[in-house]
Amino acid sequence: MPANEPALGLTDILVKLADEPDGSELSLVSVVETMQGRGFGPLLLAPTLMVLLPTGAIPGVPTLSALLIMLVAGQLVFGKRAPWVPGRLRQMSFERARFRAAVEKVRPWTERIDRLLKPRLRALTVWPFNRLGAALCLVLAAAMIPLELVPFAAAVPALIIAFYALALAAHDGALALFSLAGVVAAGAAAVYFWPLF
Repeated sequence: MPANEPALGLTDILVKLADEPDGSELSLVSVVETMQGRGFGPLLLAPTLMVLLPTGAIPGVPTLSALLIMLVAGQLVFGKRAPWVPGRLRQMSFERARFRAAVEKVRPWTERIDRLLKPRLRALTVWPFNRLGAALCLVLAAAMIPLELVPFAAAVPALIIAFYALALAAHDGALALFSLAGVVAAGAAAVYFWPLF
């Protein structure tokens, strides 16, 4: 992450996705194109928001978002700055109006979240720590695919990824530590409850 890269808040990212680029459909590739160049955090945060907002109830959206997270995180782990998106994912889209309506509904809450964010412990949001975080996001995104079979279950790893991605977007190292602790807790819970399934 370049040292002069501006911090972005959650509301900023949501509004950019709702309004850019123009058109009635919001595709996964447009998410990448809108967020590309704005940093590692927004690139990962955008698809998680599609899972956490009401659009996550659309069949297939959690899996497609997980694939995009894996694609972006995997490439960013190896330092690639311009993610490549395969043609099939480029064709996936859904109604922008539904996403925009969801953004307007949650905006008062996202603005409150933004007030809690601030640049701090910045060293935890840049190389090499962000590469480690990307690797953990890759694992969580892979878990989202089978979890789509359970209603709303994919939102749990998506929320952890969202916290970490937001920490990177806002250069908030304290939030990065909190989200990584969530990864550890989720992993421990999965190991503990796995024999019950």
